[in-house]
Order: sequence, then structure tokens, then C-alpha cells
Amino acid sequence: MRKRKAKKRPLLPDPKFNDQLVTRFINNLMWDGKKSTAFKIFYDALDIIDQKNTSEKSSLEIWKDGLSNVMPHVEVRSRRVGGATFQIPMQIRPDRKISLAMKWLISFARKRNEKSMAQKLAAEIIAAEKEEGAAVKKRTDTHKMAEANKAFSHFRF
Repeated sequence: MRKRKAKKRPLLPDPKFNDQLVTRFINNLMWDGKKSTAFKIFYDALDIIDQKNTSEKSSLEIWKDGLSNVMPHVEVRSRRVGGATFQIPMQIRPDRKISLAMKWLISFARKRNEKSMAQKLAAEIIAAEKEEGAAVKKRTDTHKMAEANKAFSHFRF
């Protein structure tokens, strides 16, 4: 146990869009501390989205819509009550919603079959914006599991 709660470190906004959410996404996307590579992958993915885009929305708006479509609202947490383990549905904190959505979007983009990571990420973002794709399916599965275990919500802690 830690003595006190860790302080939230302020994030610098990204250079192109001046948005802290983009920096947070890129930090999740980054491997082995290669931040410039992660920036290049993300910006290339947004360029690919711009090329495929038929609506008047910008690629950043499409990414934000996709991210909000992946965000879960409830999740199940394990809780032991009298020797039995129950899956208890609970509301998710806003910052955890965002981080879960980012992690799901990135992990399911990595599992896609396109050539480069930028293409994989762009395809997953476009699918998420249309409310399809593996990341959105993960959110619906999480919500279904919470709905199925609603009977145990009185064990909430």
C-alpha cells in the first residue's frame, strides 16, 4: 500500500493538434520509448483516414467519435462474498473509460491484417466510428456481461 495517492502528471499537448488526449493515445501506442515513431504512426493513420473519408468531418473528429464509441460505461469486478466469487457490475470512472477505450482500440488494431501499423490503426478507427469492429464488440460484450450480472449489484462495495 502506498502512503498517499500518486499525483497526476500533466501531459503536454501534441504538436500538430495541440490536444492532450492525442498525447495520451500516443503514449499508449508507444513501444520501447519510441515516441517519435508512435507520433508518425498516429499521424499517418489520420492521413489515411482523411484519404478514405467521404464526409465533411476531420480525421481528428472521426478518431474522437471512434474513441467515444469504444468507451465502456459499466464493467464487472470480482468480489468474494462468503466463499463465492461474484462478478459485480460497477460504473467506470471517466479517466478509466478513456484509458480502456484507448487500450482496446490499439490492441485490436495490432491484431488486424493490414500491412503497416498506421493502416491497421486507421482501419480500426474507421470501424469504431461506424460502431463496428473488434473494439466496439469488446465494449458490447463488457456491457452484456454487466447486464447479465445485474442481480449481484447489491454486493457493490
